[in-house]
Amino acid sequence: MLDIARIKAISLDLDDTLWPIWPTIERAEKVLHDWLVVNAPMAAALFSSPSALREIRDYMAANRPELKNDLSAVRRESIRLALYRAGENPLLAEQAFEAFYAERQQVTLFEDAQPALQFLASRFPLVSVSNGNADLGRVGLASFFRATISAREFGVGKPDPRIFHAAAGALEVPPEDVLHVGDDATLDALGALNAGMQAAWVNRSDHLWPHEQEPHVTLTNLTELCALFK
Repeated sequence: MLDIARIKAISLDLDDTLWPIWPTIERAEKVLHDWLVVNAPMAAALFSSPSALREIRDYMAANRPELKNDLSAVRRESIRLALYRAGENPLLAEQAFEAFYAERQQVTLFEDAQPALQFLASRFPLVSVSNGNADLGRVGLASFFRATISAREFGVGKPDPRIFHAAAGALEVPPEDVLHVGDDATLDALGALNAGMQAAWVNRSDHLWPHEQEPHVTLTNLTELCALFK
């Protein structure tokens, strides 16, 4: 059971906790494709094939394992490789990635997300913990957070306990006094439990809990989380 009295800070996942990620990625990939059609049409043709895209990403994963925690670098270098294979200028990769990345920040929040952030930030210091590459400043939510911990910058991703401990350290509280809130049963909830935190699993889609160890609380939305503190 959740020990509310112990909570001194809250860490929050971003993608699929505050906004749905795949509609955002699909829009960003369309923007990238449209940019390539104009500026690198041969690469655009290569990117239009799902099998070619998958092959490039598999190649990057196998040959650049040092990038595994940096989704921006993986995407940028995949574009660079596609440009190279298409016989076009690999230096265009930076501009192409920026077209993708700018659109990737145009998220559509879940209806409960902003009211919940306003409520929680007025009561606790908040830190974001993400394996993704959202920029809270560009998304427009940075003012709610005291700190941001990303796998890209930290070099280690969830569910590794070290990234959770870094989040607690950023707020200068011990892990056991932090409630971590996230949608992924393994990366967020189990990862937080293994780091010594309390864990709130945001299960918006009625998934089954897959692990033996249970989260401290399961929620269907962030409004339910706020209700716990009223």
